[in-house]
Amino acid sequence: MINKILFLVITLFFANANAQDAKQLLDEVSTKVKGYDNVVIGFKYALNNPAENVSQETRGDVTIFGDKYLLNLMGTEQMYDGSKLHIIIPEDEEINISSESAEDDSSVTPSKMLTFYEEGYTSKMDIVQDEQGRKIQFVKLTPIDSNSDLKEILLGIDKQTKHIYKLILMQNNGTNITITVNSFKTNQPLSKTLFVFDESKYSNYYINRLD
Repeated sequence: MINKILFLVITLFFANANAQDAKQLLDEVSTKVKGYDNVVIGFKYALNNPAENVSQETRGDVTIFGDKYLLNLMGTEQMYDGSKLHIIIPEDEEINISSESAEDDSSVTPSKMLTFYEEGYTSKMDIVQDEQGRKIQFVKLTPIDSNSDLKEILLGIDKQTKHIYKLILMQNNGTNITITVNSFKTNQPLSKTLFVFDESKYSNYYINRLD
């Protein structure tokens, strides 16, 4: 009995230390990214669901400035100006405009891509991997909300730069989404109109206002 109690105490001690280490690392990442005026990221996006025989891979880029962002992915452009989300679909000559909801704290939107882990998750240290000469420390994030579509997230952090290198989202339906950062630029000169929607540029498009 004494041995079992001792084992339990040791296990709880290391679990607590692991959680503290993970939180400290995430705090360092958050502090660093919040020190930048803006961030421009080029990334690889991969979606896989073996059970459904779905596999998809593409590249994209996103510019983040505070709550605002401009995302180019899968032939569409998403621009969020701080209040309205504009989804521009050239193939269909269609634009959807809506208010973006921030109610789901467990969701990972482009504007929260670098800070989403601050709320709504428990965290603990996971494995360290060598990727292209980098030491990547993974942190396992588990949504506090039991109704979340996400099962867990693995957040890969470059131990030297304290920048996010990889994001693996594992959903309850068996779909895994992996985002791997190819380029990470900070404090770039941005056009003042980058996050301004100019309707005159899309005179031939159908504009669907969802609000």
